[in-house]
Amino acid sequence: MLSPELAASIRRVKGVKKLGVRLGNWLTADEARRLWQTPDPDTLKGKRDRAILAILLGCGLRRRELADLDFTHLQQREEHWAIVDLVGKGGHIRTVPMPDWVKTTVDEWIHVAGLHSGKLFRCVCRAGKCWGDGVTERVVWHVVKLYAAKVGFVGLAPHDLRRSCAKLCHSAGGELEQIQFLLGHVSVQTTERYLGCKQRIRGAVNTTSASNRRGSGPPKERVADFTSTWIAVPGGVSQELSGLSVVLCYSAKQAAWQMDDNSHNSQ
Repeated sequence: MLSPELAASIRRVKGVKKLGVRLGNWLTADEARRLWQTPDPDTLKGKRDRAILAILLGCGLRRRELADLDFTHLQQREEHWAIVDLVGKGGHIRTVPMPDWVKTTVDEWIHVAGLHSGKLFRCVCRAGKCWGDGVTERVVWHVVKLYAAKVGFVGLAPHDLRRSCAKLCHSAGGELEQIQFLLGHVSVQTTERYLGCKQRIRGAVNTTSASNRRGSGPPKERVADFTSTWIAVPGGVSQELSGLSVVLCYSAKQAAWQMDDNSHNSQ
């Protein structure tokens, strides 16, 4: 038998630090659509499960966060529906924007279930009726596992839908900072792990940076501004401009840019 003092000192020793990156699964946009559209939309349970999968994929919530959702969380901010004052991991509070397709799916469940207050999701018995005051994390787990097995996504877990949400947002051009806000991560490094980011050499982000514009002609945004100016000429003159006159106008504008660049270089 160990003395109480020795046992206490052993408990205070930190464990061995684990190295490496936790692996996960990411769904493509088509795979995510197949998953949340798998539940039967003609049954009460199917509508509820569709709403659960839509929130996990569209809002990137954790299981605990979804189970804690109630009607007071759904509010409008800046003319857009959002999940407001959501208490996440570590007690951090955040607001999560809700896409229109997610809100529509949730509304279908709420309308059929006849819910008006309390928890957003309830259990559904085999007779097709709501009961209880809410759902547990285990219910959310079974919902994801059930439909993942039906579409053949082996090993898919609820947290993988959160990763997929982040990856799809990033693929659609979402900023890393905004995705961090969406997921409620304290560290941006955590968000990067969710995205599975890798450095890209071909087509790197600094290839078209502002510092690379000298000697390569007018920048793209200037061309766009110039194009909008001659297209918007009043009286329909823009439609009558011949190709030659457009080239002449463009050449004059380009010469002006070159003179402007030379003046800056002389300074």
